[in-house]
Amino acid sequence: MERVVVSLGGSVLVPGDGDAPYLSHLAETLADLSSSVKIFAVTGGGKIARFYIETGRALGARERRLDELGIEITRMNARLLGIALGKAANAEPAKTYTEASRLARRHPIVLMGGTAPGWTTDRVAASLARVVRADRLVNATSVDGVYSEDPKSNPFARRFERITHKELIDLMGAGHERAGPAIVFDPVAARVISQASIPLLVVDGRDLAALRGAILGEPFHGTTVTG
Repeated sequence: MERVVVSLGGSVLVPGDGDAPYLSHLAETLADLSSSVKIFAVTGGGKIARFYIETGRALGARERRLDELGIEITRMNARLLGIALGKAANAEPAKTYTEASRLARRHPIVLMGGTAPGWTTDRVAASLARVVRADRLVNATSVDGVYSEDPKSNPFARRFERITHKELIDLMGAGHERAGPAIVFDPVAARVISQASIPLLVVDGRDLAALRGAILGEPFHGTTVTG
């Protein structure tokens, strides 16, 4: 059975607009697909995490402490998805890659949130994909692929259907220095999957048809990143 890691952006999971129906449909989709592929889902923090991070920063908290706040929100999001998935997934999110690998023996779907300060959940997902030797990493985000520029700022930005790992790394830049970055895919994570030769598929996480296709390795609307 193929192994697929899915990085679920917090802005996709709980944007504050129809969250429960979407989570229910997402859970149904993942549960259905888990009979065909082993799924590892890593949940992000989204705007809820950014609220805590920005408020904490305004109060003078250090970046490490802000990261810790964000990690707690990613795990809350994993628990929320776990409620929707029921017995198909672990109720308490894995905190290490070893734990995630162990849980995969008992659950069709393994849930995980953030792990350590300084690491985005994209980076966690990329490292998890390397550890479990995933066949592909699916990044379910708030845009329908990788663009030449931020499509929310530039409506004329070009969406790529297929690019290389190197082109993705060049687009994403060097990295981030502060907690809670809002980027389509973490630059360090891009390097991790490039070194491990793991394909990355970027989709709009609210487009469940595209998400299904990407998880199964079938045609989908989005961006494919390979060597």
